[in-house]
Amino acid sequence: MSNESSTQVENLEHHDCWALLRTVSVGRLAVLADGRPDIFPVNYTVDGGTLVFRTGQGTKLSAATGEDAAVAVEADGVDPATGLAWSVVIKGTAALVTSTEEVLDTSRLYLFPWQAGRKDAFVRVTPDSMTGRRFKVTDPMTWWTQISSSARSAPE
Repeated sequence: MSNESSTQVENLEHHDCWALLRTVSVGRLAVLADGRPDIFPVNYTVDGGTLVFRTGQGTKLSAATGEDAAVAVEADGVDPATGLAWSVVIKGTAALVTSTEEVLDTSRLYLFPWQAGRKDAFVRVTPDSMTGRRFKVTDPMTWWTQISSSARSAPE
């Protein structure tokens, strides 16, 4: 593969983004909490044109479902056989699932949190925008330099 083609980034169509989101179950939820950005790992499932995750009471739930709260969810992966990586970012709004019918529908999604504890709240993220990209993972020898592994003189 030529150097030019190895640095090329492929912008993904929406249907490709949704297909890739279905191949993994963990992403990162970005929210504003008390005026500062915060990020949380969430395991999710795709439900139609939305993402659904479960959580308990706390910062993540209140920040994600607060009035006029905007959220972003990012998920990614890499195919070790081809060296192709991908990343999808959804930006939109999150809402607590409250109606009995919707709660019953979401409980059928087989969405089980990885972390123990009460996770009674189902949250649905509805995207306003979605972007995705795929690219070849660069061989570490093309960017590694001797200085990148040298000892630091002061703690970071």
